[in-house]
Amino acid sequence: MVTLQGRTVAFLVATEGVEQVELTEPWQAVQEAGGTPRLVSTSSGSIQAFNHLDRSDTFKVDAVVADASVDDYDALVLPGGVANPDALRMNPDAVTFTKSFFDSGKPVAAICHAPWTLIEADVVRGRNLTSWPSLRTDLVNAGAHWADEQVTVCTDGPNVLVSSRKPDDLPAFNDTLVSVFAAA
Repeated sequence: MVTLQGRTVAFLVATEGVEQVELTEPWQAVQEAGGTPRLVSTSSGSIQAFNHLDRSDTFKVDAVVADASVDDYDALVLPGGVANPDALRMNPDAVTFTKSFFDSGKPVAAICHAPWTLIEADVVRGRNLTSWPSLRTDLVNAGAHWADEQVTVCTDGPNVLVSSRKPDDLPAFNDTLVSVFAAA
């Protein structure tokens, strides 16, 4: 059985716009594997999740990204939603925090539109990954090798990058990120 016992996983989201299922299902997968998920956001308080374009639940923030350190986490999950990564890529602290996981060789998982944040952090060049189809041109222009696959695992460089396209891919995404995070 794969376990994340003793591992703390950061889930980086903006104050609103995260696709709820892309936050809650990986969160649950980390918990079920014995890991500790922590919600890191651009502001304190709580975040507003969405079911596509409709407001959904709110979630309490555990740490503000401006005050967060990669040293406190073993891995990073970047949930999607259109507005969430668009806001994150405009936040210098979120971009720096994301890049720090690559610099430190820690694993990262991104789904749907989340690779926008990876593009802004300048960490996709030469890497194989997938995303929501509309990001293909952005990723290719940033030097990535894009594939229309349920889940990709890129081991180029010092860390591992897991990516998936959409909520339908969550079962494969969750299984893969738990396995990758446990092996790191």
